[in-house]
Amino acid sequence: MALIAPRVTAGLPGDEALKLQHALNGSHDITVFVDGTVHRLPPQARDAVVDLLSRFSRGEAVTVSSVEEMLTTSQAAELAGISHTYLRNMTDRGEIPVEYRGTHRRIRLAAIMEWLESQKKAKAPGSGDQPV
Repeated sequence: MALIAPRVTAGLPGDEALKLQHALNGSHDITVFVDGTVHRLPPQARDAVVDLLSRFSRGEAVTVSSVEEMLTTSQAAELAGISHTYLRNMTDRGEIPVEYRGTHRRIRLAAIMEWLESQKKAKAPGSGDQPV
């Protein structure tokens, strides 16, 4: 899984920032077009887009990145339906990637979800793991 680096964009030039600031004043209706199709954003996404545009309207540089949820080994084991010890052994063997915060292991939610998906595929009919 490749991590995408944060994207940094310089602030808008003064006149463009003022135009955007004027457009945003008092407006809560943000319409998003993707390939000519209108998409209505859920409130959290709308708020994030308005915040981004507001920062641009003030001439601020903006960094956009994603935040991946990190789980403790206990949380990850519970989510995966396996024991804490079994999960620790899998991280020791490199089957599930782990990061350390001091001496504490942290596992990305995405890594657990990928592992669970691989387990489903391995147990699916026709996967070769079923007895004949």
